[in-house]
Amino acid sequence: MDVRELVYEARRGRPRAVARLISLVENAISSPGSAKALREVMAELATGTRKPYTAKVIGLTGSPGVGKSTATGMLIKAFRRRGSRVGVLAVDPSSPFTGGALLGDRVRMQEHATDPGVFIRSMASRGHLGGLAWATPQALRVLDAAGCDVILIETVGVGQAEVDVARLADATIVLLAPGMGDGIQAAKAGILEVADVFVVNKADRDGVQATVRELRNMVSLIDAPWRPPIVTTIASKGEGADELLAALDKHAAYLEESGESRRRRLARARDEIEAVALAQLRSRFADLHGDRLDALAERLLAADTDPYTAADDLIAALG
Repeated sequence: MDVRELVYEARRGRPRAVARLISLVENAISSPGSAKALREVMAELATGTRKPYTAKVIGLTGSPGVGKSTATGMLIKAFRRRGSRVGVLAVDPSSPFTGGALLGDRVRMQEHATDPGVFIRSMASRGHLGGLAWATPQALRVLDAAGCDVILIETVGVGQAEVDVARLADATIVLLAPGMGDGIQAAKAGILEVADVFVVNKADRDGVQATVRELRNMVSLIDAPWRPPIVTTIASKGEGADELLAALDKHAAYLEESGESRRRRLARARDEIEAVALAQLRSRFADLHGDRLDALAERLLAADTDPYTAADDLIAALG
């Protein structure tokens, strides 16, 4: 199947075509042949009648063990009740030793495996930092073109600075759970700052009110037009789904009324172009100036130059 036919089948919602396109996207980082095909795919996707960034993108992030996969499954069910077509990108961490990944998030979403209105794809981070995989933005574009109304992105268990999902999503849900130590202290320098909605999951555990109280105190200090609401859920039982959807709807209305929606999507488009351009420059450097870089590194070790002068030499070589 050539690229044009593959994109055509994906637009018709054929899961196998969507899966093959996302596989092509993932392989493009290491395969020159796939990279060439990826350019063709992106060009073909751009010719459709559906505008890019049409789907509502919701990111779910939080520390390991807070119930991101279970919450994702709860949201899938809630959006399907509305009749929305749902795509899911679940990113799993790659082993730094073997490079492999369990890709186990889809195991927790098995009840949706036979639903033709749901497409679930697990992706390995392949060493990419920030809580996402390198290919996530391009895979997002594939699902958008395939007609998904909502795309859920579940990140790996992240720390304080791994917040790339906020640059991709229209709404970012930060999940916390009681009984996991001082959750506010653990996350305050990063992921708490990107939340559009806070979810305190596993609300049947002791300590939930203390966690909610800490969050309310923190949110009260935010001086911004949007203050993230706090929703309590028991995702394993589906409790709190309606309240979470209501919070997301309210946030979506705020984005449209304030013009923030267009600003976020424009920033996403800028980031996507910049990432592709930097990847091409890096490849060009490696192909054309690898020897020059090695020579400059030798000079730096010999104290014949400094890093800034060496960098200037490299940039000048680009012409």
